[in-house]
Amino acid sequence: MNLVRGYNPFAELEEIREQFNRLLNNVGSNVNENVMKDIDFVPAVNTREADDAYYIEVDLPGVKKEDITIDINENTLTIKGERKIKEEYKDANFYKVESVYGKFERSFALPEDADIDNIEAKFENGVLIIKIPKVTKVEKAPKKIEIK
Repeated sequence: MNLVRGYNPFAELEEIREQFNRLLNNVGSNVNENVMKDIDFVPAVNTREADDAYYIEVDLPGVKKEDITIDINENTLTIKGERKIKEEYKDANFYKVESVYGKFERSFALPEDADIDNIEAKFENGVLIIKIPKVTKVEKAPKKIEIK
């Protein structure tokens, strides 16, 4: 006598879940390859808004000021750079070199009230701080127009 397997109602659901996971893995890997092809690391960024300006703070430990560029193109602010760290340790019994290299790029869409002609940037203790002033709005008092 042969045993016949019983119907498993969850088998079809399991197959759907596996197909869905394969789909997500393929989509995710293609996106990462295309978007991150020349990017080696993504620095942490904090943004905030004050009454008079917007601020972007980028953590860039190990990056030199000379290795950072900030550009504005079509109302998009882009920060690019490269980190090059080489540490050597010498001792009577060993010699060790640790190197960390990597490029980064971050872009930000600027709001309509950003004063792009007066943007300031400073770099202190591994933190890049960009101040984007807001355009001062001239509020006009209500005015009546005389009809002639």
